[in-house]
Amino acid sequence: MIGTTALEPFLAALLAGALVAAAPLLLAALGEAVGQRAGLLNLGIEGTMLCGAFFGFVVALATGSVLAGMAAGLAVGLLLGALFGLLAIGLGLDQILLGLAITIAGGGLTAFLYRDIFGRQNPAAAVRPLVLPLGPIEGLPVVGLALADRPLLLWGAYALTPVFAFVLARSRFGLHLRAVGEAPAAADAAGVDVARVRLAAALTGGAMTGLAGAFLSVVDLKLFQPGMTVGTGFIALALAMVGAWRPGRILLAAVSFGLLRALANGIQILGIDVRPEFVTMLPYVGTMAALVLLARSTRLPAALGVPYTRGQR
Repeated sequence: MIGTTALEPFLAALLAGALVAAAPLLLAALGEAVGQRAGLLNLGIEGTMLCGAFFGFVVALATGSVLAGMAAGLAVGLLLGALFGLLAIGLGLDQILLGLAITIAGGGLTAFLYRDIFGRQNPAAAVRPLVLPLGPIEGLPVVGLALADRPLLLWGAYALTPVFAFVLARSRFGLHLRAVGEAPAAADAAGVDVARVRLAAALTGGAMTGLAGAFLSVVDLKLFQPGMTVGTGFIALALAMVGAWRPGRILLAAVSFGLLRALANGIQILGIDVRPEFVTMLPYVGTMAALVLLARSTRLPAALGVPYTRGQR
């Protein structure tokens, strides 16, 4: 068992691990929440994260700049969001099949390009993200140790939560999102350009997902491996639903998942004899349990995944 003298570092590592693990989930889930509010179900989130992670890593490795890598991930996500939007909204293609195609293509493309460019090498991006000094907070027990020397971009990810909360709940754009996600025909009759609002939602979701992938490879791990997201995109999609498309609840869900993942990574330190497979399952089982418990109380947007043609009634 862990000793008293090691308890503070362990708890600090647990908290720090939870915050870092939750950040890319939060970014992707916020983007997915915007899309789902508008009636878009993008299962390409996993492939978009992988593409954002790969191209963000390559640019960061080439330039030595964290910001350049993050910008590259965002740009790639924006392009894939535009692709999804144009095909799903403009041509009315099946959103589920289109999303799965993006995920499969993204996984295959990034694996091929990685092996073609780097071969058997496993380079790491020698980048140093800017760190936000926390002053007196760094002297606090557990919390200070957990929060000290964390990248500025980590706090930037969390700072987006109130921004998205305001946009979704208080802005005209947020009102239009909810309208086209619930009753696109009524929104159309009221003068709302359904296609334009949904395309904006697809672009936002893609950009946030690409940013999440770049955060994972550039800020967190500083490396890329084929398939490195290992289902993170799908977990983010589930967290958007668990959080009922409300940024505050999504933040809570993401941090809870991050805490379970950090606990799974550190549980062996406690001296508990548990098979590693069961420990690894812990955060995913927790997410599934939350989905089951909230299934009856969470109502999906009425037009989620349903294509709309202008003038349709």
